[in-house]
Amino acid sequence: MTREEFEELVAEALDRIPPELTRLMDNVAVFVEDEPPAEDPELLGIYEGTPLTERGEWYAGVLPDRITIYRGPTLRMCGSREEVVEETEVTVVHEIAHHFGIDDERLHALGYG
Repeated sequence: MTREEFEELVAEALDRIPPELTRLMDNVAVFVEDEPPAEDPELLGIYEGTPLTERGEWYAGVLPDRITIYRGPTLRMCGSREEVVEETEVTVVHEIAHHFGIDDERLHALGYG
């Protein structure tokens, strides 16, 4: 799968997020990279920033939070295009949930682990 095709899958996964949630997202940007850092080669995605639940009066003038979805490990772990589509959507939802302050334990319980 080309990078462009994978980026389109990420965009489609973002489009499936309910509008009532996307309206609440604030100061966050989503990126696609080919590979994660060398120290974590199987990482599918990462959220870097300050979750909405932790922002206070001090939160102003900061760079956007960053969600990065990694193409390489997703393609390596999936055996079909359908699996890539499903895993990409799960990863996008997982990282957006971190933006809302939901931790890994809760996400695993909900099936987004």
